[in-house]
Amino acid sequence: MVKKKNRKTCGHELTISDFITGEVSCGRCGIVLSEKAFALGPEVTGQPSDEYRSTSRTGQKISLKMADMGLSTLIESQDIDSSGKALSIDNKRSFHRLRMWDRNSRHAITNQSFVSAFTLLDGIRAKLALPEHVVEKTAYLFRKAYQRKLLPGRSNHVILCATVYLACRMTKTPRTLTDIALAGGIKKKVIQRVYRFLARELDTYAQSYNPSEFVSRISNEVRVSEKSKIYAREILKRGKEKGVTEGKHPMALAAAAVYLAVQKNHEKITQTKISIASGISSVTIRNRVKELSVLEN
Repeated sequence: MVKKKNRKTCGHELTISDFITGEVSCGRCGIVLSEKAFALGPEVTGQPSDEYRSTSRTGQKISLKMADMGLSTLIESQDIDSSGKALSIDNKRSFHRLRMWDRNSRHAITNQSFVSAFTLLDGIRAKLALPEHVVEKTAYLFRKAYQRKLLPGRSNHVILCATVYLACRMTKTPRTLTDIALAGGIKKKVIQRVYRFLARELDTYAQSYNPSEFVSRISNEVRVSEKSKIYAREILKRGKEKGVTEGKHPMALAAAAVYLAVQKNHEKITQTKISIASGISSVTIRNRVKELSVLEN
């Protein structure tokens, strides 16, 4: 706490600056004279025991994945002021009402929808190892769907899983519809139907995945050499130039390219292992292999 003189404020000379809250208040009447004041001193302050601690000045960051976006209000449960004195009876009643309003606002219907949906989002994020920007994009799309009044009559969990898939497509994060369905515990067809609905209503359309993005995933699962990974990406690159990959499932193309690469380098990896790792049937992989093998001739 720092005391300084200020004759141009409320008539009193004594003011108190709080470096934690960023407020400047009068030391006699308690009125707040300034808010969000910036401290220009060093970030690390020395302690009497010669130890140093870092003081946070920015507070919690705003995040769309939180129900209140990180802007919650904190009201102390103790009926004391900043100087440690007990509040008057009228002030105690006022703060009691404020605490009740704050508690009731946290349990609003809209907040509960966000809380349940974003709790599921945390679980899906942990299972699929989603980056932070994908999670924020998902929360943005879910809030946008709420503003467009697309949630009534539909399951919030299904809407969230669909927005996760839409966010992955928009940010080019390689996560398949099957991955999200398994992580969310919802049928793939249900998510696919709601995904098309959201893409149409939100006027948001994402491009298809690049098959090369799934090569590393399949290769690491079946332990393919780096040489085969590079060759698989070359096969897909030539297939894109020739127009062979248009309209095909990207995971199926990646699995076929990996199989051709391991066959080229004489690695003992069966087509069944690649099928299990990619989640694509062996029949589909063989069909894609026939289409891509033409490029080697």
